[in-house]
Amino acid sequence: MKKEKSEKKQKTEKKKEPKQPQYYYSATNIQTLNYKVYYMGAAEKILWFLVGFAAGAAVGYLFYGGLAKNEYGDPTIMTYVLNVLISGTAGIAAGRAFVPIRTDMIQKKRISKLKSQFRDMLEAFNTCLGAGKNVTDSFRSVYEDLKVQYEEDAFILKELEVILSCMDNNVNIEVPLLDFGARSGVDDIVSFANVFQTCLREGGNIKDTIRNTHEILSDKMEIAEEIETTVTGARSEQYMMLIMPILLIGMIKLMSEDFAANFATPAGIIATTLGIGMFIAAYMAGRAILNIKI
Repeated sequence: MKKEKSEKKQKTEKKKEPKQPQYYYSATNIQTLNYKVYYMGAAEKILWFLVGFAAGAAVGYLFYGGLAKNEYGDPTIMTYVLNVLISGTAGIAAGRAFVPIRTDMIQKKRISKLKSQFRDMLEAFNTCLGAGKNVTDSFRSVYEDLKVQYEEDAFILKELEVILSCMDNNVNIEVPLLDFGARSGVDDIVSFANVFQTCLREGGNIKDTIRNTHEILSDKMEIAEEIETTVTGARSEQYMMLIMPILLIGMIKLMSEDFAANFATPAGIIATTLGIGMFIAAYMAGRAILNIKI
């Protein structure tokens, strides 16, 4: 009984946990981005919901449209009602499922950009330190170099602006770095911030730290790119296998109305439902297999 109560308590506590904010504020009161979460705005949610709704409604009508026809094969009132209900239900389900999927895609793309930009920052920082500049001047030089390479709203430029602002206001340089690592949720950035703090305060070799971190991160990203190249073909095949039954059913229904009528029978409905279930299960399994993390 005690275990059950504790488990229920933990579940309720998890439910009560507030969502992480999209933005924080730095030590110098600059708005900073929380990379670990992404929340769509109302307009964006509506847009992607409508995209999912349109696709789901079209597929629902394609597979289950034209039910309840009379003995002569003509549509009845019930046919039109079912068409609307089935298409609407499938569209709503697809729209609601697609919004979090799209959110996850945007989140992963953003983290990938951040990692790439952070690697470029380390490379430029390593070059500046190797040229004999101190840490403060190196950060300023890196910011000027990356301004030429990236657009004004690039993630790494915003983070460097926070770091420079903290330096100008006599805030310890490790404070914005540790904050950056915590907000990024990227292990490499967190590790770099912690090691940088240790080297700066304990008298370690910052040049070697930057160089080693850059080499490790570059190797990891190269491996990730090789893996991505390898699985791209398999992922394309997965998408083709997902789209193939939709195209086949569409071709059959357009080319042969008599054969297409078999899909409206009880046996056809059961077979169609089982087929859709198996394709969805195969897609989810393939997606999990191809989601390789380094």
